[in-house]
Amino acid sequence: MTLHKLELAFALHQQEKLDEALQLYAEFLKDAPEHFDALHLMGLATYQRGRLDEAEVFFQKAISLKSDFAQIYTSYALMLQDRKRLDEALVCYNKAISINPDYAEAFCDRGVVLDEMKRFDEAVVSYDRAVTLMPDYAMAYNNRGGALKNLNRLEEAVASYDKALSIDPAYAMAYSNQGVALKGLKRIEESLGNQDKSIILTPDYGDAYWNKGLVKLLCGDFQEGWELYEWRKKAKEPHGDRVFPKPVWSGEESLVGKTILVHWEQGLGDSIQFSRYLSPLKRRGADVLFAPQKQLRGLMRSLDVACEIVDEADPSLQFDFHIPLLSLPLVFRTDETNMPGRNPYVFADEGRIARWRDRIGSGGFRIGVCWQGSTGPIDLGRSFSVSCFGALADISGVRFISLHKGDGESQLQDLPRGLTIETMGADFDAGPDAFLDTAAVIMCCDLVITSDTAVAHLAGALGVETWLALKYVPDWRWMLDREDSPWYPKMRLFRQTSDGDWRGVFERMRVALSARRLVA
Repeated sequence: MTLHKLELAFALHQQEKLDEALQLYAEFLKDAPEHFDALHLMGLATYQRGRLDEAEVFFQKAISLKSDFAQIYTSYALMLQDRKRLDEALVCYNKAISINPDYAEAFCDRGVVLDEMKRFDEAVVSYDRAVTLMPDYAMAYNNRGGALKNLNRLEEAVASYDKALSIDPAYAMAYSNQGVALKGLKRIEESLGNQDKSIILTPDYGDAYWNKGLVKLLCGDFQEGWELYEWRKKAKEPHGDRVFPKPVWSGEESLVGKTILVHWEQGLGDSIQFSRYLSPLKRRGADVLFAPQKQLRGLMRSLDVACEIVDEADPSLQFDFHIPLLSLPLVFRTDETNMPGRNPYVFADEGRIARWRDRIGSGGFRIGVCWQGSTGPIDLGRSFSVSCFGALADISGVRFISLHKGDGESQLQDLPRGLTIETMGADFDAGPDAFLDTAAVIMCCDLVITSDTAVAHLAGALGVETWLALKYVPDWRWMLDREDSPWYPKMRLFRQTSDGDWRGVFERMRVALSARRLVA
């Protein structure tokens, strides 16, 4: 009778009737508290219910009873992964593989952890082993494609997705993921076609709609692009989906005499770029509460609009509507003809400008430079080596002034001969507020040259002449095949003409800068 109860619990578990299964597992364990299978299954069910602390106790007890069963380690590893305890999860997968070297699923799941740890080369090796052991393992081929994409090995990624789709032609995620890789290869129509196939197979697949929207925006199709961009709220890793006790503003309701909360999402550069939309909200008659990231609150107090800078988590906030920041372009039906913020809308503190101007001095042609954003997949291909500025270093009178903070700053310790980059010292943006000193230093420069980072948006919002170095297929906001940006009138775009060709970008900058200096 006791074993029958365990079998019944497992059957309910397979039917995803978790509460009933948990009750029977618990009853079984009262009679057999050291039954390995019951502890393992109870751990899985409590994990699936989101009761992670309890799940960990069950997994650990099961392992103490039977430490040579590979699958208990993969189950435990999944829970550790959810808790972002990635090092421990990797140890568990390695243990499972040491027990069973032919465990294809463990190699695949191990690859996922290595992906999360940004160890993409090792992830590819793990996926390769998985598909060697199980040649029809579509998920492993799909995941392998993702790791290759993160290594910018896009042609290989496309081929890996092809393999996944040859095994499972109804694999919606693989179509969408391959579409992203195809976009990176500038195969735009194929990319859109892949997202459409994914949507046909899974009509509520948020990532596919969002990925399609990104391609549409990249191509300058703003009407459909903004509409599809709303699907980011239903993506696997959603953005702009915060819930508040007041309704989301649709753009139709009157704001006269009303208060609206605009809350941040995504990166610092996004907040700087789209804070321009607070002015049209104000013109609609609204009292505007703006909740940017904590480190941007100081900078955002300089905006050219009367608004209150707040913390979106403050329970005392009173408002009638709310809206995520990047939904504002849709409700204002933005296209190239009506983008707000064509004049400077962010301002540096005059006192800081004066202090930095005294330190920098007025000599030479002062170029503020930045070469790397935060590390991670979003920065893939955007950053370049600081040594690239060497192509401009022998132009008469040029001075390079570092605007750089964080990842990549160590490159300043090993500059090539002939390249000098002035640094601003330990007190440069040393406090909790981001960009207050950076904004002031930018205002002391004649030109800013930067990779695609928040510094580009800051310089553009300040109305300073900016040259932006872009990878072959850039982020959607820079669109395709143009040298200007409708977002920032004083910005000039220098694009790679082939993937990874920063040399060509800086050769063109050299020609342009030489001409710019002659005119000056």
